[in-house]
Amino acid sequence: MAKAPAKPLTKSQIATEIAERAEVSKKTATEILDHIAELAYKHAKHSFTLPGLGKLVLVARKSRMGRNPATGEEIKIPAKKVVKFRVAKAAKDAILGTK
Repeated sequence: MAKAPAKPLTKSQIATEIAERAEVSKKTATEILDHIAELAYKHAKHSFTLPGLGKLVLVARKSRMGRNPATGEEIKIPAKKVVKFRVAKAAKDAILGTK
């Protein structure tokens, strides 16, 4: 019988884990998480690295030709900026295991 996939941790659960590990209050742990998110938003334009996890980077996509799947008509997709998260090698190895 297949196991049901585990649900992702909520912000509250993450804060609780951090609070217990660092021996601080849950409120302090939540404030730390909020501050990290705030820093990431502020600095993502120039890339923001979370050591051991990965890096947020802003990438400029070129304009390109696409196709409307409903009609098959070719359309021009304009250039735009997107935010990407590049996973650190240490995180990949810890999650997937080394080859």
